[in-house]
Amino acid sequence: MTPSPSDPSRASVTLSKGLAIGYHSILATVTEDIPLKNGTHYLLARNGRGKTTLLKTLAGLLRQQSGQYTTHGHCQFIGDEFYFDRELKSKAIFKALIPEPHREGALQLAEQLELDIDKEFGKLSFGNRKKVGLVIAEFRILKDRSNLVFYDEPFTGLDSPAREAITAQWLSTSDHTLRIVSCHPDFDSMAMPSALLISDGEIFRGGDGNLTWADFKKCLS
Repeated sequence: MTPSPSDPSRASVTLSKGLAIGYHSILATVTEDIPLKNGTHYLLARNGRGKTTLLKTLAGLLRQQSGQYTTHGHCQFIGDEFYFDRELKSKAIFKALIPEPHREGALQLAEQLELDIDKEFGKLSFGNRKKVGLVIAEFRILKDRSNLVFYDEPFTGLDSPAREAITAQWLSTSDHTLRIVSCHPDFDSMAMPSALLISDGEIFRGGDGNLTWADFKKCLS
């Protein structure tokens, strides 16, 4: 990994041709240089093909098998499950982890998501626990710096209104934030303006900005 100095407006990730990911053996390899800039880029693949492995590699949590990549921005990796003290209420978690200037916005998003911030974390459903983590991630984004957020299956357990609220939040901060989001969309018409695909052991850029999940899933094996 080659991290670059922070720039207030330009988050970026570049996967260089030949980058290979995996744990004890190679799962997938980048076939051509893939430069990514601010905005949301969906990561699509069948189960077990390397989505989580790629995200962890880009976040610096897992060493690549070979090759290079570069990242530019303040990085967060958001896994598919969140663990906090079961007796803590969401509002206490927000107070501990979200900077004070951002808390009002966090509470507004929590309200949009219909998250009960006075309920103990251990009593929340899987989907509502997911919402807690999403709110924290979004409001730990640094407004005066470039940001990278790598989301592993953030939509699991969320209904359509919650997904729409989250994607609206992403759009509102896309000028200084790059997100790579692994997901399994549950409706064919979901727009995919930018996508990375992993299929047949290869990692490649997909689409022309006008494709949907229905178009991409035909390419996955």
